Amino acid sequence: MVTDELTANWQWKILKGSPYLTCSLLSKWTHGFFTRSFYPLFPEEIGKFFHLNITNYQLKQVHSNLILSSDEIDKFSFNSRLLLGDGIISNKKEQALWVASADCVPILIGDRKTGYVAVVHAGWKGTAQRVVPEAIIRLQAWGSSIENLYVAMGPAISGRVYQVSETVATKILMSLFNNKKAYDINDMLEFLHNTPNIPVFFDHIKNKFYISIAQVNQIQLEQLGVQKNKISIAPYCTYQSSSNFFSYRRTNARRIQWSGIISDT
Repeated sequence: MVTDELTANWQWKILKGSPYLTCSLLSKWTHGFFTRSFYPLFPEEIGKFFHLNITNYQLKQVHSNLILSSDEIDKFSFNSRLLLGDGIISNKKEQALWVASADCVPILIGDRKTGYVAVVHAGWKGTAQRVVPEAIIRLQAWGSSIENLYVAMGPAISGRVYQVSETVATKILMSLFNNKKAYDINDMLEFLHNTPNIPVFFDHIKNKFYISIAQVNQIQLEQLGVQKNKISIAPYCTYQSSSNFFSYRRTNARRIQWSGIISDT
C-alpha cells in the first residue's frame, strides 16, 4: 500500500493524454519520469512537448559507473552513434538529459544554487560500482556543494520482489563500505544491523536475497553528506505496476520508459 507520507513529494501529471511522474524536490526544473504510455516515443519527441529549442542527450547504457558531461558527448560523438555510459551531467541551459529504465533506478539530480543537473541509470552493477557518487563527484568538480543537491529516484523494481544471488547481494552491499577492503562478513552484518530501513532481506526458506537498489543508492548519497530530506524515492514498483511501467523481470521484453530533466532555469 502506498501511503500519503511516501507520496508527499510525488505528483502524477498528464501530458498529451498520458501520465507521468514529477518530484517536488526538483520543482525548479522541467522534468519527468515517463510511463509506458509514452512508448515508443524517443527523448527528442518527448522533449519537444516541453521545449522546442532544447538539445537532447542520452547514452548507450552499459551498467557502468561512467559519467559524461554534455560537452564531452558533443565533442566525442560521431555519426549519430551513442557513447557508452550511465550518467550525464550538464552546466548549460536548454539541455535535456535522459536515461532509460525498465527495472533499474532512474535518478535525477539538481543543484538548486548553480542550476546544474544530472541523470543516472543505476542497475545493480552500476550501484555496486557507485555510479551515483561518481556523478556527485563530477558535479562537485564543477563547484557544486553537497548541501545544494536534490535527488529524485524514479520508479524501479521494489526490494520486496527483486531477488538476487548471494554473490550479487554481496557486491552491492560492499559498495556501502566506500571500497575499503578491510571488511569481512561480520563487519557487513554489524553494519546492516545498525542501518535503519535495511535495504536487504534474506529468505531462509528460499535461500535467496531480496534487495532494494534504490535504498542502497540512498545510503551511498547519505554517506556523501546528502541530507535525507533532499532525497526522495518514488513509491511505485515497475514489476508490480504493470499498467504504468515496463518491467524486464516481469516480461523479459526489452521495452523501456524514459526519465529526463531539462536545464532550463
